[in-house]
Amino acid sequence: MPGHDIVVVGASAGGVEALSVLVKNLPQDLNAAVLVVLHVPSHSSSVLPRILERAGNLPTAHARDGEPLLLGRIYIAPPDYHLLVKPGTLQLTRGPRENSHRPAIDPLFRTAARAYGGRVIGVVLTGNLDDGTAGLKAVKIRGGLAVVQSPDDALYAGMPRSAIENVDDIDYILPLSHLPSKLVDLVNTPVEVVGENPIPKEIVFESDLAEMKMAQLHNDDKPGKPSPFGCPDCGGTLWDLSQGDLLRFRCRTGHAFSAATLLAKQSDALEDALWSALRALEEKASLANRMSRRMRDRNQTLSAIKLEEEAKDAQKRAAIIQDVLLTGDGITKDKDLSSLSLDEQIEE
Repeated sequence: MPGHDIVVVGASAGGVEALSVLVKNLPQDLNAAVLVVLHVPSHSSSVLPRILERAGNLPTAHARDGEPLLLGRIYIAPPDYHLLVKPGTLQLTRGPRENSHRPAIDPLFRTAARAYGGRVIGVVLTGNLDDGTAGLKAVKIRGGLAVVQSPDDALYAGMPRSAIENVDDIDYILPLSHLPSKLVDLVNTPVEVVGENPIPKEIVFESDLAEMKMAQLHNDDKPGKPSPFGCPDCGGTLWDLSQGDLLRFRCRTGHAFSAATLLAKQSDALEDALWSALRALEEKASLANRMSRRMRDRNQTLSAIKLEEEAKDAQKRAAIIQDVLLTGDGITKDKDLSSLSLDEQIEE
């Protein structure tokens, strides 16, 4: 009888330190494969495998598309690729971003749950916002185990807190120092088989979208229902995939957002719009002043006065926008809303 031999780990801000501590205390004979997603910039190189191999006892490398999934190894998602799990193999894909990330945590957790069910342990470590929450929910639905770093122990509490608040029956909430020994115990614990556990339609649908399967892109029978919101990445309609208090959205092409991430993206779009408005108003004021001077040179005083008033009005409006940009009033992109309850998020 197999143990919990598929360990999927997600981390974001503060994750290098947390992952180093975790792998340092995993034994060389660990009877499990460990798959890791750390949020990294898409167009940068990653030295995480080198860091973790030096820190720990297990062979560590960036995952390669199509390579076999072996026990006793650590596989890292490379920059700009989702790391997905198939029965016996790994897959890399440049599918749609989830929660504005590629690699993202949710696709790894979701595909591991689909492929291995109760054999999976999902681990959420330090990070902002809430990537990993939906994936951990999929792990639990398929009978796997959910392990979360204690928010009080995490450098950034957003991701752990979101998982705890939105995933039913978290199995273990532990400080980082206690996680390695607990994982070793769980890896060596046989998986209890509790009848048939069919794969929910939503997990199949979202896993296929991560692979950019055309059948799902063209599928009109999508889970959820259309929402009033547009996708910040492509402008398409977002479908509401909410589960209980966990608000989630996904567009036709596959971009996916939690409520907190969507709000952060909308804040980014708002700031971009404000900068564009500031530029337009400053240009209008400059042009109006230039035209007014020409009018005065031609003794067209009334036209010059009208243009000067337009310039002053544009400068006043620009000053208001400039103040908003400087103070950040109404722009909440830097606030970690995942630390708030659902009602508080809505109020914010």
